[in-house]
Amino acid sequence: MPPHPPPLPATSAPHAAPGWLARALHHRSFALGAVLVALLLACAALSLVWTPWSPYAMDLPAKLQAPSAQHWLGTDAFGRDVASLLLVGARNSLVVGAIAVGIGLSVGTVLGLWAAAQRGWVEEITMRLCDFTFAFPAILSAIMLTAVWGAGIGNAIIAIGIFNIPTFARVTRASANAVWARDFILAARACGKGRLRTTLEHVLPNIAPVLVVQATVQFAIAILAEAALSYLGLGTQPPAPSWGRMLSEAQTLMFQAPLLAVWPGVAIALAVLGLNLLGDGLRDLLDPRLSRQR
Repeated sequence: MPPHPPPLPATSAPHAAPGWLARALHHRSFALGAVLVALLLACAALSLVWTPWSPYAMDLPAKLQAPSAQHWLGTDAFGRDVASLLLVGARNSLVVGAIAVGIGLSVGTVLGLWAAAQRGWVEEITMRLCDFTFAFPAILSAIMLTAVWGAGIGNAIIAIGIFNIPTFARVTRASANAVWARDFILAARACGKGRLRTTLEHVLPNIAPVLVVQATVQFAIAILAEAALSYLGLGTQPPAPSWGRMLSEAQTLMFQAPLLAVWPGVAIALAVLGLNLLGDGLRDLLDPRLSRQR
């Protein structure tokens, strides 16, 4: 009886490519940014249902207290709890940033797609309007709106939103022009699809990752712009809490209570850092070329 052939060595099955979530968890920038943004969202959500103290209640005998078990981060010049002000300020910053970025994203994307689809004089006029809008940054636009309608959070949102429109329009137009030159777009056009249908079915889905990353970056800029406007007295008005106005009120008390400037400054820095890291991570994860390089 012939001997049995030796068993073949066991071969390990090929490892499947890691999924998007696995790659995201191992991406340091994305993971750290996601944690910071999640913390920001948690603080804003928590302020809707609970704060240690009322952010509007003043207690002058308890003003400028150091951090304690009663007031975790101390009190300001009016005796208000700083931790409560920071929590509600996070919510206000997110609301201003979300609406302003939403204005810029919606209007700018439409303009950019229209310019890329029509080309010619439509593209030229759209880009020149964007150049004109770039001459009026958010702070200058807010000053002009304030001179006409008065200071307020609404004017700050409009100013920041207008400032975001040309940014999204330029990014959308550049990305869409690259997609319009692809072979599958020529095939779609050869099948009889019009410019609008081609834009909605093929161009927009292919540039969506770019818009998501840009929206994340612009969100960080919007939070920073809102803080700057509130610092100048042009954004969120009293008694609504704002990180920028907390910095403005703390600048005259640097020697008496320096921590009053530290807490809102750290909050702004962490929020902007988290959104920038998240945007950087999304850029790497959503771009297949960068993902292969990593």
